[in-house]
Amino acid sequence: MKFTNSPLLSQLLPAWRARFVAALILLAFGTLAARSVWLQAVHNDFLQQKGESRYARVIEMPATRGRITDRSGDMLAVSTPVKSVWAIPEDARLAPAQARELAALLEMDVRELNRRLAAEKDFVFVKRQIPPDVAERIGALGLPGIHQSREYRRYYPAGEVTSHMLGFTGVEDRGQEGIELAFEGQLAGKPGSRRVIKDRRGRIVEDVESIKPPQDGKDITLALDAKVQYLAFTHLKQALAEHKAKAGGVVVLDARTGEVLALANLPAYNPNNRVRLSGAQLRNRALTDVFEPGSTLKPFTAALALEKGRFRFDSQIQTAPGRLTIGNATIHDAHPHGLLTLAQVIQKSSNVGVAKIAATFSPEEMWRMFDDIGFGQPIRLGFPGEVGGRLRPFKTWRPIEQATMSYGHGISVTLMQLARAYLVFARDGDLIPLSLTRLDSPPVAGKSIFSSQTARELRAMLEMAVQPGGTAPKAQIPGYRVAGKTGTAHKLEGGQYADRYVAAFVGFAPVSEPRLVVAVMIDEPGNGKYYGGEVAAPVFAQVMAGSLRTLGVAPDAPLKPVQVAREAAAVPESL
Repeated sequence: MKFTNSPLLSQLLPAWRARFVAALILLAFGTLAARSVWLQAVHNDFLQQKGESRYARVIEMPATRGRITDRSGDMLAVSTPVKSVWAIPEDARLAPAQARELAALLEMDVRELNRRLAAEKDFVFVKRQIPPDVAERIGALGLPGIHQSREYRRYYPAGEVTSHMLGFTGVEDRGQEGIELAFEGQLAGKPGSRRVIKDRRGRIVEDVESIKPPQDGKDITLALDAKVQYLAFTHLKQALAEHKAKAGGVVVLDARTGEVLALANLPAYNPNNRVRLSGAQLRNRALTDVFEPGSTLKPFTAALALEKGRFRFDSQIQTAPGRLTIGNATIHDAHPHGLLTLAQVIQKSSNVGVAKIAATFSPEEMWRMFDDIGFGQPIRLGFPGEVGGRLRPFKTWRPIEQATMSYGHGISVTLMQLARAYLVFARDGDLIPLSLTRLDSPPVAGKSIFSSQTARELRAMLEMAVQPGGTAPKAQIPGYRVAGKTGTAHKLEGGQYADRYVAAFVGFAPVSEPRLVVAVMIDEPGNGKYYGGEVAAPVFAQVMAGSLRTLGVAPDAPLKPVQVAREAAAVPESL
């Protein structure tokens, strides 16, 4: 049977089926028509957005980062406009000669440039933060798919001199270290935005509107004095070179206000060129490195003795024969001194004398004094990585540990903590907070640690320490009365004291009305000298003398030559 003669073809389809299919087709056309009316006439936001997404863009308007100035308004950090080169890889089809020319201008390897331009992305940075003149030369080439955008780069006029104080920003102009990080919220500002029309190559052809204007960051005026900072950095650098030391730090405080006038560390780095940086260069040692302060802590033991009424300024203490055994350990003086007054114990830095004084206190009394001064806890200046040192609970102290802590062993501090602690002697026994920013007026009152009478007597003892017969005649300054204390401590390595030292000196001037506190730390001095009086005291004298003259502080002593050559009378402090 032929297919054309099939009985199935002779049967007619039901009429309702045809009508049903026609109705479905009409319904579909009606739905499409209604949808078209809805989208184009009633609710056209969706299509409008899709259309605008093909040509309209909202771009960010960067905010200018706030400037950082010293207390006199001298510029320390400022953001300068630069350009960044970016590309649309799909459009950036460069001839080999064009690629070589672009790579040469950007100081890049041409293979690295081609690798970036071959990326399967809609957007890539070729190189960021290039100088405006280089950007102009690149723009003149008219390369397809290569574009530029405006950014800001931080510039630090003082370079390495202020590196640890200021820190630096990253490629996004965000604070990474120092003041830049501590005050990020104030310095950063808030970026704005604007709507533009771009062609398919990413070029702006029309500026439509400003959506949100940028809010520039606020300027910060530091307490730091640029001239004092330069003095501190320069003399510290000279001392490290002379003594072949590993590292060092200097802190200068205003005794009246607690303002940080200078903070210098070495090794340092250039924040304008951070291509090769190591952790050692980045460490803000005055706040992140702890050390045993040695004899610089003896004045606090003497002050507690006066405050508790256990001793007087002229109370006599037998230090002969220059050693003292406590349990299984023996404490030694560098030289035996015999019978000394309390003041002479500080002047000649007798370990035996201070240990005997400490034995009259309970561990809790000494611990509470150290805790009140701020040892064992961070100062909370806002710097990243700031540490609090080590002050163990008094309940664990053994008699020998209490004795060694009285002269600065078994306790660790930062240089900033030590400098701040000496404010109690430079002032009338009170401790005020430190400030990184300039203050319009000094703090009303601080935390009382010692009485004003105790502070006055300690000032007299510390002045004796820098005079002939003391441990630091090299700290003297012509025309000014100076007070201070040396410190020399072995370094701990693997839980044992090694033949490596930290030399320190902390003092203030002028004694008649203290204005500045200067703390100096030299880590691992060599060249045959390691005592604080030989290594750190001269740095103190140089920094203090220059700073007092820079600030116009009037002399308070007759101007006469300092007899530094007659050091036969000088007494090295005991370790």
